[in-house]
Amino acid sequence: MLVKSTRGAPEDGYCCRRLIVSLALCCCCLVGFAQEKGPANSRLPSTDTELKFWLNNMVRLHGFSTEEVVQATGLTAEAVTMSLERFQIDREAFPAKRVGLLMRPYPGGRHPRIGFLDGAIRPQRETKISVFTPWAEQDYVVIDVPEALWSNLGLTYLAHTHVETVFDKQGVELRTLEWERCSEDSLNLKRVLPNGIVYECRVRCHSDHVRMQLQLTNDTKHELTDLRVQNCVMLKAAQGFNAQSNENKTTHGTYAVCCSDDGKRYVITAWTPLHRVWFNERCPCLHSDPVFPDCDPGQTVFVEGWFSFYEGENLEEEIRRIESLDWEQSFE
Repeated sequence: MLVKSTRGAPEDGYCCRRLIVSLALCCCCLVGFAQEKGPANSRLPSTDTELKFWLNNMVRLHGFSTEEVVQATGLTAEAVTMSLERFQIDREAFPAKRVGLLMRPYPGGRHPRIGFLDGAIRPQRETKISVFTPWAEQDYVVIDVPEALWSNLGLTYLAHTHVETVFDKQGVELRTLEWERCSEDSLNLKRVLPNGIVYECRVRCHSDHVRMQLQLTNDTKHELTDLRVQNCVMLKAAQGFNAQSNENKTTHGTYAVCCSDDGKRYVITAWTPLHRVWFNERCPCLHSDPVFPDCDPGQTVFVEGWFSFYEGENLEEEIRRIESLDWEQSFE
């Protein structure tokens, strides 16, 4: 008969219990520093690694105040201060020497619009990226991709609270997501909607431009039509571009363009196939909004997007240069 030895069991059991307690304390550390009832749109980082990433993103890159970090994370002001000291994150340490463009997930906590705030309540960060301008530290635009998605079913997705979507009317709440951070220059997101529509967003930051792609798969039993997309470039945090006016914005075919106050610099975006180009002076923002082809059950369709900055005296020549790249023909 085999008899299992119990030699060393009390000590092993004690060590095991200590390990379990230690792990529990680590897991509860952030929760213990969270407010009892955090801001409605806050997202508490789940690990130290995530906390460090988002604090670096919020404070070092976006220049967030302590209160803005509180709004974004749900942590107490004391916990924010302690964490910044622990991770040695300095508000003044923006990466001044940059090779090419800098892109990061937008962290939330600070509304990306100046005005028309009642038209974008509780903006969700999983559709938003920040692209920092080449000209100034902590100046950036926020690209909302997608901000909204329509179909023959009605308003099918909205990245904030405003007009009711088809799921709002059904009392179905969509779960919050986060960007998949493949690298510093590569972000992906996939959302499966309750009715079987699946959209995926891919964003790639290159040295002088950002390429975006939206993919929609129809896993419903019926054809989808009128698949209009709204993608928004918000200019609040880009000094020289953020006047609440449309006088500094122009249309060039599929390209929506905003000119700086001094007339020397430009923000350029385009999507194809194009639905319409338009601007909203209250936000302020610019749109080159695409439309997906009609989509049969089981089919996948795509729209392609471009974003870049330009400094120079010949905008038309720059747009011709971008067009010559045939960027919409291939992604990455």
